[in-house]
Amino acid sequence: MLTHIGTDTIETERLILRKFKISDDEAMLKYWIADKKIQSLYSEPVYTTKAEVDELLEKYINSYQKNDYYRWAIIEKNSGECIGQIAYFLVDSKNNFAEIEYCIGSDFQCKGYATEATKAVIQYGFDKINLHKVQICTKTINKPSKRVIEKCGFTYEGTLRDYFYMDGEYVGRLYFSMLKSEFESKQN
Repeated sequence: MLTHIGTDTIETERLILRKFKISDDEAMLKYWIADKKIQSLYSEPVYTTKAEVDELLEKYINSYQKNDYYRWAIIEKNSGECIGQIAYFLVDSKNNFAEIEYCIGSDFQCKGYATEATKAVIQYGFDKINLHKVQICTKTINKPSKRVIEKCGFTYEGTLRDYFYMDGEYVGRLYFSMLKSEFESKQN
């Protein structure tokens, strides 16, 4: 049985994962949410105006009232800027699993931030929510995301071939997972 506690702040060596605030809108526009390449890699729309981002932020912020809602702004400690987001966007309370999604602004990619945030959210899911399984997927064309997933210790489960139609071609979807027992064995 899951213990839903909502989105609590998580601190890592270089990051603070916290609830979104309306004041994150400018950094979001600057670093990631207006970037077509970043948004398309995790199948999200591009937001180009402050009004659009504020509307999305209102949705996020209002959802924090639900104790089974888990979405974090990824804040770089050095700059205090919102450089991306990470979430359990799919939570299945009946079957005790959740799926992670994340994105990091291109200026901050290949620096280990996505791996650091993902590892923290995995631990939160197993230790605080009592998940049995955490799953994650990426597009076959997203090699940096695949590296993050591998660094976090997920097990490859399979590929859904030609799952997405993007820019005139079909792209597969790679699925990975981690069981709580696997996570715990790596902690010892």
